[in-house]
Amino acid sequence: MHFTSERRLDDGVLEREFTLGEIPGTLWTPESVAPAPLILMAHNNGLPKAEPRLVTRARLSAAYGYAVASIDAAGCGDRPRSAADEQARAELRRAMKAGEPVDEIFESFVGPLVEKAVPEWRTTLDALLALPEIGGPVGYSGWTALGIRLAVLEPRIAAAGFFAGGYVPRAQREEARQVTVPLLFLLQWDDEGNPRQRALDLFDAFGTKEKTLHANLGGHTGTPWFEREDGDRFFGRHLK
Repeated sequence: MHFTSERRLDDGVLEREFTLGEIPGTLWTPESVAPAPLILMAHNNGLPKAEPRLVTRARLSAAYGYAVASIDAAGCGDRPRSAADEQARAELRRAMKAGEPVDEIFESFVGPLVEKAVPEWRTTLDALLALPEIGGPVGYSGWTALGIRLAVLEPRIAAAGFFAGGYVPRAQREEARQVTVPLLFLLQWDDEGNPRQRALDLFDAFGTKEKTLHANLGGHTGTPWFEREDGDRFFGRHLK
């Protein structure tokens, strides 16, 4: 892991950009001498680590006392895109503009994205836990499809917060039954791009005995501000 830049933010949080081979990432750490528990944070469907909503959540969680890390998945953010990636995105934009069904396009795009992203996140986790300022345990927050796969494969993840707003491929909907860590699931009740019943069915499918559903009125980007604080309190119960 090679740190390429760092800056101390107004709230005392240290923000550092890093590279790990071809993987670009950002690490936010609190102003503390004690090793901090770690939260891996990913935005739905591979949106970049620099996406403002993700950065805001990361900084707030770091100020709350967590180390927070995010990376750009292959073909996302600052990473080069293949011709197949560009074609899938173009087809998705066309279908959405025309009001056509998009589930199969999402399936063909998000499924491979998850498969590529999981090993990179696990490699990043190895490197992060080797840093003296990070002590574990580990939580996961954000992109549901990726989080399901990581929670199933990665025993170091102790708790997860999932956002219902991203497309979850069929393979991960089946894997949801194998998720056994404590879970907080956020649902926007009026999310125009996420059928409500499918999200509720997914919540039912999670195999954990400790799962909480927070549902709020509003569209895709209308998650209330207080859910950020509730999320940090949820991780506080399981990571501290």
